Amino acid sequence: MGKTLKIACQMDPIDRIDIRGDSTFAILLEARRRGHEIFYYTPQNLSLHGNRLMARGATLDVFDRLGDHYALEDARTIDLGTQDVVLLRQDPPFDMAYITSTHLLERIHPKTLVVNDPAHVRNAPEKIWVLDFLDLMPPTLVTRSLDDVHAFRDQYHDIILKPLYGNGGASVFRIKPDDTNIGSLVELFQTVFREPFMVQQYRPEVRNGDKRIILIDGEVAGAINRVPSEGETRSNLHVGGTAKRTELTAREHEICARLGPELKKRGLIFTGIDVIGDYLTEINVTSPTGIRQVKAFGGNDIAAMIWDAIENRI
Repeated sequence: MGKTLKIACQMDPIDRIDIRGDSTFAILLEARRRGHEIFYYTPQNLSLHGNRLMARGATLDVFDRLGDHYALEDARTIDLGTQDVVLLRQDPPFDMAYITSTHLLERIHPKTLVVNDPAHVRNAPEKIWVLDFLDLMPPTLVTRSLDDVHAFRDQYHDIILKPLYGNGGASVFRIKPDDTNIGSLVELFQTVFREPFMVQQYRPEVRNGDKRIILIDGEVAGAINRVPSEGETRSNLHVGGTAKRTELTAREHEICARLGPELKKRGLIFTGIDVIGDYLTEINVTSPTGIRQVKAFGGNDIAAMIWDAIENRI
């Protein structure tokens, strides 16, 4: 057993998570198995007092028991600069609240190791940084213009419309060539979202699954295939997709070889990329998921690999 680490975890309310598929929970279970101390807080309890970054929370213990998975004690406010590691693990939306927390956490990193690196999390949201790799992606458009969306559908016929900063498959729509709702949907996106949105060519290979590949420090750690349910376009597990055992294809290895060095260079220790057929669709750096499913299908213990990477840095 190595050195006991003082860990703070910035995450969503722990009473609301589904531990059966929650990657943050798996990471916390492994931290406790290694004897590390965990301080838990939610993002709204982060404050900057002069040059000290403070968080109001409590000591956390975790148990792999459905319905009885955590205990909190010793509620207090701590200086995050006194911790060895801060886990940045709340889910998107990647909004100004999320961006602000990366600015605040950047003030203690790397003296206190923040995972993932907050500056690079801020500069690499899922559907933006991936645009650096357009040659690996399906045809893609980022716009707020209905005329642009019409022209894109005229060219590619069957398309997907989705918000730039969402997660879990929320507000993802397929618009077929004869769908007359295109104007209404674009109008809805223009009303709900201030920023542009993403339009992509629909890839029919998604019926065979949308593969989540997990990389630790830029190296492939495991993968699962997420197959959409009957009558559903989206394959996300949050919306009823089914996890299946899978292996990587030659093309997927090629994609990972391209991305790996860039992930490592940016201090993005834990990332999940999404691949449909031969195409990269997202690079998830904010709060990747899938590690419990990989282990359930006999794959690597990715939570242990994450802590090995963190401990090597410490």
